[in-house]
Amino acid sequence: MNFFERQAAARRASTWLVALFAMAVLGIVAAVDLAVWLFVARSPGALLLAAAATLAVIALGSLYRIASLRGGGETVALELGGVPVPEDTTDLHLRRLRNVVEEMAIASGVPVPRVFVLEHEAGINAFAAGYAPSDAVVAVTRGALERLNRDELQGVIAHEFGHILNGDMRLNIRLIGVLFGILVLALIGRKILEHGRFGGSGRNNKGAGAVLIAALVAMVVGYVGLFFGRLIKAGVSRTRERLADASAVQFTRQTQGLAGALKKIAGLDAGSRLNERGKAEEVSHMLFGDGLGLRGLFATHPPLLERIRTLEPQFDARQLAGLSERWRATPPDGLDEDRLLGLAGAVPPPLPPAERAAPVAPAQVAARTATPGADAWRHADALIAALPEAVRAPARQPEAVMPVLLALLLHEDASIAEGQRALIAGRLGPPTAVAAERLRAEVAGLHPSLRLPLAELAFPALRRRPRPELDAFIATVEALVHADGEVSLFEYCLGTLLATQVRAYLDPARHARIGRRKPGDVRREFATLLAVLAQAGSADEAQARRAYLAGLNRVLPRDHLDYAPPAAGVRALDAVWEPLDRLDPLAKQVMVEALAEAVSHDGRITVAESELLRTVCAVLGCPLPPLLAA
Repeated sequence: MNFFERQAAARRASTWLVALFAMAVLGIVAAVDLAVWLFVARSPGALLLAAAATLAVIALGSLYRIASLRGGGETVALELGGVPVPEDTTDLHLRRLRNVVEEMAIASGVPVPRVFVLEHEAGINAFAAGYAPSDAVVAVTRGALERLNRDELQGVIAHEFGHILNGDMRLNIRLIGVLFGILVLALIGRKILEHGRFGGSGRNNKGAGAVLIAALVAMVVGYVGLFFGRLIKAGVSRTRERLADASAVQFTRQTQGLAGALKKIAGLDAGSRLNERGKAEEVSHMLFGDGLGLRGLFATHPPLLERIRTLEPQFDARQLAGLSERWRATPPDGLDEDRLLGLAGAVPPPLPPAERAAPVAPAQVAARTATPGADAWRHADALIAALPEAVRAPARQPEAVMPVLLALLLHEDASIAEGQRALIAGRLGPPTAVAAERLRAEVAGLHPSLRLPLAELAFPALRRRPRPELDAFIATVEALVHADGEVSLFEYCLGTLLATQVRAYLDPARHARIGRRKPGDVRREFATLLAVLAQAGSADEAQARRAYLAGLNRVLPRDHLDYAPPAAGVRALDAVWEPLDRLDPLAKQVMVEALAEAVSHDGRITVAESELLRTVCAVLGCPLPPLLAA
């Protein structure tokens, strides 16, 4: 499956989750009614009241938990005891982790997620959490950092990025919310039993006895909820875990790293278990390895041996005994293995020439969406290395990141840039305007393929700014891109992307969605986008018309919509992003093919054209890896 098919599958899984949740609720209501029938009253009114009360408790429990997770991935990571990894860390394990995550994000074409480490967990495990890439976090246990070499850590991180790009995170975080509702009766019963006092005599003793019976009934019914909850998690999770393993291999183009990590989980005493069973229960479906040790019907992950043999069909289970014995005597050290295997310090390849053009097929562009290969990994490493330290260092610092991103939007014309600096000074203060101007020359000289990766690299630091500052930043970005009609389409799209991602981070639950619209529902919006794209990338009107018609014919072959560039220019695109973002995943695939057709209507694509296409696709939630690697 490609990215768009995986997104569609995630939406179907969400529908399946609703059906399973409804079945679980019916089971719990039936159990409560049975208890009322046996211990309280055998009347229809009592049964109806009990059913209504049970439904209310489940609904309120789920709504409460869903509301508590509105903060997205960071909320989950902090609840599990995650510690943010500093941008300037000197810990070699943490530095290696940040490097791998940054490479994977830039290779995928998504903002770099925030990185957390579970410091007190010796098992090898990891998870990705969030509603969308803009609020995603990746968390790794200390055991994984210390025991895995770079290839193995890369395999684990690629697996987690598979969840980010496949749409699993949204499903997983909603699963936490809805399952809390069907477990809440067990929690209520447990709390009553832990804190209740059931002594006394007479009428008080009878009341205490009734409370004790109610608490025991709640516990028993809660175990019905636990049964259904584990069944739902297992049913939804196992397939997604197999898909994430396949995505990791597809991304890294090698199986040894992921297989090595799974072997260490199987061979080391700590395995992948988490210390706090209660927290592991709630997030077990999100983890890289099984955090609870459940088997059979309730297993959230395929068996370890099955996962290893999928990657290495000839692997013999008897080898695990030898590996386990060796590691018990000498626990593996990931950094030592890096040095022995020569996995550290590789020289990245050079960037392609800015004038390079290459043949491209629109279907191949769509197939590469959210599917970075080994070439994209190497290219991502080259992109990070090619960024001048003068912009790379502040892009990673929360107090300096805004001027870097604003400098990307400053116009090359001095008079236009002067007006933009005045806007920055008025909204964010003169020091920010001065810092942005100081970086303008550095940013202006960047290779065309470095501007979007710089924005992706800067996003974790930007997310750490206070909300009022982020609101002011969005307003400033929009003012800059609309300051003058001379703003290029790429600058406009980059500004729109920054604003879109910040909004999605500030309210992730609201902006997380998979659309259902079809191309025919948004024909006018699509024609506008195609016309602006064709006009911006063509030397004359005739060439622009050919580009426009080439793209339109791929997505709307039966419609006749004349080429008519909007009078407002790029500003006309303000009205198209939301309707186009609500397209059905498979319709988005056709849209990406049509955009690629328009950009490369002459059969070739330049570095500048490919970066423009990547930026437009990122705004529409279709992250493209770099198309022209070295």
